[in-house]
Amino acid sequence: MEIDISEPGTLYAACADVLSVCKTLADDLAAVFDPETGFAPRMREVLKVQLQEMEDTRDVGITELDVELVRMEARTWGLLQAVMPARKTEPPPLPNPRALLKENPYTPTSTLAQAVMTRSLLLTELVVVKEWLQDTAPVPAGPEASTGYWRFTKLGVLQSLRSGGGVAGTGKEAFVRKMDPDVLGRGDEAGRGLAADDAIWRADFGMKNYEKSLVKALYGCVRAGRIEEAVEMCRKANQPWRAASIRGIRLFRWRAISTEVEEEDEDHDDSDNELDIWSGNRQRKLWKSSCIRAALSNGLPNHERELYAALAPSAQTAGVLRGACRTWEDHLWAQISIMCEERESGEMEKLGGGFWEGGLKAVEIGLWEEEEEDEGKAEREREEEEDWVDMVAETLEALKDVAVAEGLGSEHAFHYSQLHIILNKTDMMLENFAKALRTGSLPPSSREHAPLCRFFAHLCLYFQMIDIAVPPLATQVILESYLQVLEAAGQRDLIALYAGALGDNAVERYAMFLVSLELSADLSERRLALTRARDHGLDMHRVATATAERTIEKAFEILPPLRGRLPSIIALQPPPTAPELLLLRSIEWTTYNDTTFSTALEQAGVILRYFLGSGRLALAKQLLDMLPPELAVIGEPEEMATEYLHYRQFFVIWDTLERVVEAQAMEVARMNRERRLAWLSDYRAIIDQAYDQITKLLESEWLVTDVETPGGNRRRRELIRVRQIYVPELIIRLHSLLVGSRHHIKENLMRALGLANTVADSRYKLYEDFVNQDGRRLGDYLGAVRRAMLAGLEAGGSDPFRVLSA
Repeated sequence: MEIDISEPGTLYAACADVLSVCKTLADDLAAVFDPETGFAPRMREVLKVQLQEMEDTRDVGITELDVELVRMEARTWGLLQAVMPARKTEPPPLPNPRALLKENPYTPTSTLAQAVMTRSLLLTELVVVKEWLQDTAPVPAGPEASTGYWRFTKLGVLQSLRSGGGVAGTGKEAFVRKMDPDVLGRGDEAGRGLAADDAIWRADFGMKNYEKSLVKALYGCVRAGRIEEAVEMCRKANQPWRAASIRGIRLFRWRAISTEVEEEDEDHDDSDNELDIWSGNRQRKLWKSSCIRAALSNGLPNHERELYAALAPSAQTAGVLRGACRTWEDHLWAQISIMCEERESGEMEKLGGGFWEGGLKAVEIGLWEEEEEDEGKAEREREEEEDWVDMVAETLEALKDVAVAEGLGSEHAFHYSQLHIILNKTDMMLENFAKALRTGSLPPSSREHAPLCRFFAHLCLYFQMIDIAVPPLATQVILESYLQVLEAAGQRDLIALYAGALGDNAVERYAMFLVSLELSADLSERRLALTRARDHGLDMHRVATATAERTIEKAFEILPPLRGRLPSIIALQPPPTAPELLLLRSIEWTTYNDTTFSTALEQAGVILRYFLGSGRLALAKQLLDMLPPELAVIGEPEEMATEYLHYRQFFVIWDTLERVVEAQAMEVARMNRERRLAWLSDYRAIIDQAYDQITKLLESEWLVTDVETPGGNRRRRELIRVRQIYVPELIIRLHSLLVGSRHHIKENLMRALGLANTVADSRYKLYEDFVNQDGRRLGDYLGAVRRAMLAGLEAGGSDPFRVLSA
């Protein structure tokens, strides 16, 4: 898988791509567990590519901890791929080792060991984990090839003998007197050693003692499961006896006399010659006891003892083997190696070993036949297996507190996770990690927070994919934390994918993310975000509705409430604030699709009531312009639909009043007769239109009735406030307009005075909309009416009511 990770955040996108691809395979376990294209292998490969990039570039911002965290994450996905397929799939029919011996007492040891392993699911899994630990072990670097077996020491001894000296060398140059490999460990050679060129390896390679360096490199090969490399290293060092002792680890195998069914191998030769060739150690039991004795021998250097303890791990040599462990992985490998070897050896001992372990005596006695007749044998085997399972769990649990000399400690989250994956205690693992997130033990400021959240989030989704139950609350906490990581990293495109995994909370969580965008996303980005919700299985209608609702709630938490004095709509309005714009644009979420138009209608009413109630006419007008025309034909709910039409009616009037002002401004002092008549005609028409529209509104139940009636819900209180702001304003503006145009249109003065009758009419109760506030008092309007009456006397006469009959 070729992935470009040069851009920041590409790792997040690459992991999301893996999830998107594998979600389509959720019903096909074989595909999810595929060793090349399954979920875990893909995740591991993505992280390996990232790791290589980090190691190659070594940017200033990248620390050793960052590199190690990515490496650990990749290794943990490798562990999951190693153990999960076997746990979720039915194993094939397995051969019984006793049946194999009964059928063929000469069954090779390798076949018997394989049968013993496959009969125990735990043993099989431990072997798999051991192989994983070997695959992830560092590649050992051996010393350069030797020029011969202790060549310079040999030359020194020969030279001493030729010169007639009885002792090979003196003082610091006192050479050993024998050339066998164990000579340095024998007491009679105390004070003697090898020639400097044999004992000291090249200093520019950073190693001083060649023998010690070689043995440590061999141990590294055994630790990494690279037995053939260790053998080849010994041959290059001209130490074939070491190669032979290391090869003793191989179990005896002879295909010609084996009854096992082997998998086809393209590189395997099935010719008669190949079948007749045996390999491995026919005396492995003896070889193992020799290795144990060597590991326990105080006469050998520690590095030699550690090598033999690694070749034949056992309870007796556990202390020696632990002495070689530097990292937590070393301790885990050592403990698992000991348990696997001890279990297999014990089971082989019970079988009698067949011919290759027990000799002819085992064949003649037929021990397997006697045990097979024991009716209680199966029950005892089950009990033994259960006891062993408990012992393994207890032993591995102890690794939680093991001290390490190198690498991340045993308490680290990745080591804790690996251990609990092996113990199959993933519920506890997820619960504890979620607890660490909730309690702040792993704060977002930590460098480990993002990598761990990424791993555990994908782990939860992986478990869901392969039908492993995960604790729901812990999963919610983990996924929520990862969503916050993505938001902090600016990975907006990925939020919907992971929010969709939150189950019942998916819509609400994705809506919370969309709300957090506030004003940073334009119209197209918001539409795309909703489309992603649909693409990842979320109900786009519910997401849009929830997002709009949460945005409105967020804006109202900041904006001042609608209470107190009524605002002035005459004064110059300041530019909109960020919370006002957030409230305004909240309507965008429910106007993309006609399925949410009814919700948009209701939310538009809420927003318009606030803007009009706070005197923000421009924002209210802007909101109306943003709404789709389809809202005007929605009939249900009736009260919402009517309210919306009333707002449109009001702004039609407001536009007309602005056109009246524009018409007034077009009058100039010097106009010819024809031009003045045309202007006057237009002026009269626009004033008549304003008069008709306003009186129609005043004589209808605009927004709400019974303004004086106390009580009611919040909506009614807001509607009353809007009426008290704009009904008096429309009355006063229409009155001023009519009175001001009386010189051009004489009947308008009569209309202005007739408007007072409408205000006083008990059917409309417009007088109730006037409040005791400057500019809004009923007395202020009546004063304007009085002045209009006096204006009727401008043409002469003393009857103030003459204008009403003119």
